[in-house]
Amino acid sequence: MSSLRILVLVRDGHVPPLTLDGVGEKELDDWKAEFDVCDTLRHLGHEVLPIGVYDDLTPIREALKEFKPDITFMMLEEFHGVVTYDFAVISYLELMQQPYTGCNPRGLLLSKDKALSKKVLTYHRIPTPRFAVFPAGRTIHRPKKLSFPLFVKSAIEDASFGIAQASIVHNDEALVERVKFIHDKTNDDAMAEQYIEGRELYVGVIGNNRLQTFPPWEMLFTKMPDDIAKIATRQVKWNHKYQEKHGITTEEAKNLDDATKQKISRLCKRVYRALNMSGYARMDLRMTDKGEIFVIEANANPNIEYGEDFSESAETMGMTYEMLLQKILNLGLRYKAAWMTV
Repeated sequence: MSSLRILVLVRDGHVPPLTLDGVGEKELDDWKAEFDVCDTLRHLGHEVLPIGVYDDLTPIREALKEFKPDITFMMLEEFHGVVTYDFAVISYLELMQQPYTGCNPRGLLLSKDKALSKKVLTYHRIPTPRFAVFPAGRTIHRPKKLSFPLFVKSAIEDASFGIAQASIVHNDEALVERVKFIHDKTNDDAMAEQYIEGRELYVGVIGNNRLQTFPPWEMLFTKMPDDIAKIATRQVKWNHKYQEKHGITTEEAKNLDDATKQKISRLCKRVYRALNMSGYARMDLRMTDKGEIFVIEANANPNIEYGEDFSESAETMGMTYEMLLQKILNLGLRYKAAWMTV
């Protein structure tokens, strides 16, 4: 394995230190993924330069010119605070003829726009909950095709932003109230989709043309009261005390027969290809008691910190964290961007 010069793009303020000496757990939470990636890449023998980016492309341009990286490791999830602008950063890298890790611009654009991605999936007859978009500033009127309960969320934000128990609504009054809440909180469109009662599954997909899926992972709510919806709210995902109180854990999904696993794998690959994704992604699914499987959303460039769902599921297949990051690098180097064909 040859040594590479790797530029790592992270959010401004999230450039990790070289060691964890003297770092507290609370401080580490903010940039653990960035540290895990940079530290592991260095241990693999690569030369690593992480830079923080917020609203200016100048640091990237200067690093490309002076550091001359072989590849850029994309960990930036937004630009100027806008989560859908990550595709523009990758587009800039393509314009600069710079190889990068993770998803291509088109796949990022399609997958980050939840409403657009659902339209694409519906066109390809991939099962996804019925939905409607409620643009900010317009009258909120529920289409007849949507029946309660409904799950209300932002049409663009990720990481469970704005999602709480109140996101599940059972009547028109609650729907209007929650849609207005999302409008006020995000200054953007809200989306309501049919709420699917069932198991919360996550499936990692990796590859450009030849795709590989990881074993399905499941979020468990072992101590959650029956009258509380089993959904991945912001509290569920990020509040450690809340997780301990309600016994919220993730692990490899159990009691799935081989036929179901194969069905899930094929479905996730279909989604990946339909949305023109590359690099790696995580598919969020819901499976009902009857075995029906619905695609909730596709997440390009998901969290790959050590010990999280994506890397853990890869490890169950014998792919260590070091092997995972090296594979992501290799896929980035092999991806055939448009500029390579000219």
